[in-house]
Amino acid sequence: MWLSLHELMTRLSHDPNVRAIVLTASGPRAFSAGLDIQAASTPGSALSSSESSATTPPDAARKANHLRRHILSFQTCITALETCEKPVICALHGICFGLAIDIALACDVRLAAADARFAVKEVDVGIAADIGTLTRLPRAGVSMSWAKDVCLTAREFAASEALAVGFVSGVFEGKDGVLRAALEKAVLVASKSPVAVLGTKEILNYSRDHSVADALNYTAVWNAAYLQTQDVRDAMLAGMKKKKTSFAKL
Repeated sequence: MWLSLHELMTRLSHDPNVRAIVLTASGPRAFSAGLDIQAASTPGSALSSSESSATTPPDAARKANHLRRHILSFQTCITALETCEKPVICALHGICFGLAIDIALACDVRLAAADARFAVKEVDVGIAADIGTLTRLPRAGVSMSWAKDVCLTAREFAASEALAVGFVSGVFEGKDGVLRAALEKAVLVASKSPVAVLGTKEILNYSRDHSVADALNYTAVWNAAYLQTQDVRDAMLAGMKKKKTSFAKL
């Protein structure tokens, strides 16, 4: 699934017909129920302690390197949501455990159904979350105390709590409600200049991970190139005439 996700996000990122993306789950019960414990305990799987797999090296250092490659590959696939040129709006519903948190945190906007139940479950299966939650959650605008609370205890928290702490930016009634809200937001984003949207996402992500001085310099260098677009003139003219305008594909 995560390999397919990486391929899909790369394709959508480069598709000039795409201006915004809504990520949702197909099933009615869950966005993601998290790790399949039975599959993970099968000999030869990444988390299995068994040495019976012909593809898993018996040497401790070599096994560690095998696992490191697997984890980095997995991380890269989920990070594709964050590095995608187009904004990704995540519509969460039902059970949102484990990987659901990793995926949601890599998205640009998180919305939830009122029935959404969240949990960073990894400590319950004896591991530290390694696909992005422990890295991105402290940068998601929530308090470090709350982040450590949910990560260390693996306790569930409801959509109402997620909204209160800023983990999501909106709560809606049911899966249909959150999906409708996500699509409406995507349509609004898609009506903006794709050049401006690309730059805004890029600079926000860069600024999150760098100092103010570095981010200001990066913004200046970025806009020195990206202000040279017809979109600026079209947007200003539309503003003066108080009319809407459409923008060329990216």
